[in-house]
Amino acid sequence: MTVDRDVIEAHEQAPPDEVSRATVIAYAVAATLLVGWFLFGWLVQRQGFINSVGESAGAGSALLLIIAVVGTVRRSRR
Repeated sequence: MTVDRDVIEAHEQAPPDEVSRATVIAYAVAATLLVGWFLFGWLVQRQGFINSVGESAGAGSALLLIIAVVGTVRRSRR
């Protein structure tokens, strides 16, 4: 079975969009806030290391879910 080269090139996907500088800065700020939230719970509230890790991981998961939903909505509008 042979495949025409033009057909293969026509089905190649477009290169992904580059990540903007504002997006990278927003991710860095979010990561800093999550680390701060962990340290606040662990050192200030003295709720324990495992509880602080769980709380920060939960907040991070919720943040990632929000980012995924917003990205999906924005991509569907294009």
